[in-house]
Amino acid sequence: MRKVQIGDVVSIHCVGRIATGEVFEDTYQSEPFVFQVGSPEIIPGLSEAVLGMTEGEEREVIIPKEKAFGERDENLIRSIPRDTINLDVEPSPGMVLNLIVDTPHGEMTFPALVVDVTPAEIILDLNPPLAGEDLYFKIKLVKILNEPEESIII
Repeated sequence: MRKVQIGDVVSIHCVGRIATGEVFEDTYQSEPFVFQVGSPEIIPGLSEAVLGMTEGEEREVIIPKEKAFGERDENLIRSIPRDTINLDVEPSPGMVLNLIVDTPHGEMTFPALVVDVTPAEIILDLNPPLAGEDLYFKIKLVKILNEPEESIII
C-alpha cells in the first residue's frame, strides 16, 4: 500500500487540541482537510505527522510549538491610532479583527486580537492565535489524492 511522501496532496480528518484539552479544529463533522505535504503554507509538524501514513491509518501526535506556530512574540503586540482603522463595530477586548495588508505577494489577511481599547488607540496582538502552544492531533489519513509519479504517462 502506498505511503505518504513529501509533495503528495492528501485529505485528512483530524481533531486538534491544545494542552488544556480545548479543541481548536475538528474536521470529522465536516469536509476533510486537504493540503500538500511539505507546503510552506502548512505547519511543518503536520506535514511530518502524515509522512509514511497509508490510507485509512490513524495516528495521534504531539506537534511542539517550534514545529507549529512558534513562540509568542511580544514585539507583535502593537498599538495603533483609532482613527487609522475603519470599523463597522465598536472594538472591544477579545474581538478578532481580520486585517488586510498589501504585501509583495498581494493582499493577505491577518487575524489580530484586540487586547485593549482606549479613546486614542487600539492595542492589537498580531501573534497567530496558537503561537506558544504545543498541538495535540488525532489524524486519520482519508486519501492520497495525487497519483504516484511513476504512473503518470506523458
